[in-house]
Amino acid sequence: MVFGEYGLQAVQGGWIPAATIEAGRIAAQQYLRAGGRLYIRIFPHKPITSIPLETRMGKGKGEPEYWAAVVKPGTILFELGGVSEDAARLCFARLAHKMPVKVRFVRRQMM
Repeated sequence: MVFGEYGLQAVQGGWIPAATIEAGRIAAQQYLRAGGRLYIRIFPHKPITSIPLETRMGKGKGEPEYWAAVVKPGTILFELGGVSEDAARLCFARLAHKMPVKVRFVRRQMM
């Protein structure tokens, strides 16, 4: 972790749509109110395209349906700073329900 004391780490790989990242951001901000700081560590770079149903072959690739972030196992998705561990666990529990990949709570290791 780079920014916060607590993080949400992906246990499995997959794609996370931009709308899911935004839904997680809103849920965390509503829980935190003014206390604490949320850091989003992923960005949706990958366009996911599809062609309309019942379209014949040979008309090209199709328009982007949505944008997604490619997540590998071990990637830190979100970080929190300036809150207690109990508050961070509750906030990340709300975020974990929205994520399409399995995640776990991690804490910064003090030397």
